[in-house]
Amino acid sequence: MRIVIAGGHGQIALRLERLLAARGDEVAGIVRKAEQADDLRAAGAEPVVLDLESASVEEVAERLRGADAAVFAAGAGPGSGVARKDTVDKAAAVLFADAAVRAGVRRFLIVSSMGADPRHQGDEIFDVYLRAKGDADAYVSSLDALDWTILRPGALTDDAGTGLVRLEAHTGRGPVPRDDVAAVLAELVDTPATNGLTLELISGSAPVSVAVKSVAGN
Repeated sequence: MRIVIAGGHGQIALRLERLLAARGDEVAGIVRKAEQADDLRAAGAEPVVLDLESASVEEVAERLRGADAAVFAAGAGPGSGVARKDTVDKAAAVLFADAAVRAGVRRFLIVSSMGADPRHQGDEIFDVYLRAKGDADAYVSSLDALDWTILRPGALTDDAGTGLVRLEAHTGRGPVPRDDVAAVLAELVDTPATNGLTLELISGSAPVSVAVKSVAGN
């Protein structure tokens, strides 16, 4: 498969790139800065320098043509302000989805956040973030031209992955290592029967492959 990942230098994306490349997939990661390219090459991915905050739909679609799947793993990051929650977490996700439709890439995964909701109340930066992610999820899920899956991890940690997770429509809150989020994404890319599902993810007791198979087709 050829898989294009938006936010290719993110912590989850770099882990995902390593997993996909190791199993023989062709991986490209979209990054904003040329100096991030070497990290992607080290992970086995082809770097594509493109700023999703200023690129056109056609420019992004050009990078997506010929891909079998697209993964939106970009984020403004914890140090960013309110404006970039809108331009990255929402607008860039919408742009990437529109570009996937234009490029004819049906399989589309989006890394969201537990609690994402366009109707979330509050004025703190995290409240704005949850609304932006919720708006992005709602937009992606409205596109009939995409076979989409939305993944909403719990509190992300840098602990070593265990390969044991809980993946359901509603899991309740809990932590999950970024390693295990990447492993679940790699499995979801290969499981189109999860099309149309919004899934929460925390650490649990089921091996990743078993957890994904158990929700596939539900």
